[in-house]
Amino acid sequence: MSDLTIFLVAATFLLAGIVKGVTGMGLPTVAMGVLGALLSPPAAASLLIVPSMVTNLWQLLAGPGLSGLVRRLWPMMVASMAGTLISAPLMSSGNLSLTTKALGATLIAYALYTLFAPPFRVPSRHETWLSPLIGLATGLVAGATGVFVIPAVPYLQALGLKKDDLVQALGMSFTTSTIALALGLASQAVWQGDQFVLSVMAVAPALAGMRAGHYLRRAISPQTFRRWFLIMLALLGAEMLLRGIV
Repeated sequence: MSDLTIFLVAATFLLAGIVKGVTGMGLPTVAMGVLGALLSPPAAASLLIVPSMVTNLWQLLAGPGLSGLVRRLWPMMVASMAGTLISAPLMSSGNLSLTTKALGATLIAYALYTLFAPPFRVPSRHETWLSPLIGLATGLVAGATGVFVIPAVPYLQALGLKKDDLVQALGMSFTTSTIALALGLASQAVWQGDQFVLSVMAVAPALAGMRAGHYLRRAISPQTFRRWFLIMLALLGAEMLLRGIV
């Protein structure tokens, strides 16, 4: 990578960390969205592995209810990892135009859903069959695009979890998806030593961004910040989706 590209990668993870610090999520999504516009999606996914793992492990282990969430959500997590491993070869298939458009479409879908879809609840009696299905769908999307949020985030938000439990459940989902994505990329010889080193280097700006985001959320409305973040994410996804068409 050129010095300019390394600077842009660092700036991207700083921005992604700020978004996560303000909203509690979004680091992998922002990193894939911005880096996917600068690099190929496989290269972008390789860079986000270590920062995503570090920040989401912290989020996962910070809450008190881990054992209960594991017992409740393990079918979703196992299915998510399986789906990621199944679809990971799509990202490394060499069809960069297709993977870029798939990433763009996923970013648009997530942004528009979060902005406009009404909240809903999932009755507990449906979790037994719905959790593995949601996990598998999330994994298939994650393996192909590097984005972990669809449909896992809306589903977890619909389970009626307490705020701290929801944050921890999101950390669990993102962590397991990151592990599976790393295994999938490594199995396709996409994630190798040089990408690992660059991914480790991206941890520092990501953590610095998270710290800045914690301070920033005291000065601005997290809801307003989140709304504009989602609008920009949708525009970025549209650029990726339309790239090469117009």
